[in-house]
Amino acid sequence: MIIRGMFLGSVLLLFTVPALGQADEISKRLGLGKQSTLSDSKIASGLKEALQVGATNAVKSTGRRDGYFGNQAIKILMPKNLRPLEQGLRAVGYGPKVDDFVLSMNRSAEAAAPAAKKIFIDAILSMSFDDARKILSGGDTAATDYFKSKTTEQLTVAFRPVVEKTMNQNSVTQQYKQLVGQAQTIPFMKSQNLDITNYVVSQALNGLFYMLGQEERKIRKDPAAQTTNLLKQVFGK
Repeated sequence: MIIRGMFLGSVLLLFTVPALGQADEISKRLGLGKQSTLSDSKIASGLKEALQVGATNAVKSTGRRDGYFGNQAIKILMPKNLRPLEQGLRAVGYGPKVDDFVLSMNRSAEAAAPAAKKIFIDAILSMSFDDARKILSGGDTAATDYFKSKTTEQLTVAFRPVVEKTMNQNSVTQQYKQLVGQAQTIPFMKSQNLDITNYVVSQALNGLFYMLGQEERKIRKDPAAQTTNLLKQVFGK
């Protein structure tokens, strides 16, 4: 009986130690320490609140005038395969038209960004505790990666009509066709084909997720970004 008891104790220890280690690791990442009294539900609530704050800030910063155009980190530039075309056009005096085209692409992205807010909030509300645990034990942009996997398809659908509408208002597609047509008059300049709407939508999403990642990093590390008591409890050191 003694031997059997020792065997059972060893088995229990094997299963208990990894679980405790995992809990300690999550606590360390959150800065909670081993003596944390926060419940799983409070930790999940804190994470969801952090994501809502970060998502709201990211949408607000991109969905305003110059939200893209004035931010060099996410400004939408001429597509890489059109850079030779851009250089050729600027060389023969079409620089202002190229600048207008670039500005219009960014204005289209700025108009589309507010549509992301509801999609982000819905993704947060549907998050399970397992999702929250994975995010908490992940890297500095684990939540942003979660949003990418859960919302990219919906965001693409939501952004496209807004981008198309704004591009039509700003004559972006017409400007693009004119630029390509003018480039064809330049000796040795090859014409390029591009779905400009898809390009603007994809770049708009890249910029939005970049800003969301920046917000996530701040909330995880910067006490000044932990703007509510719950965020301070969960993420504060």
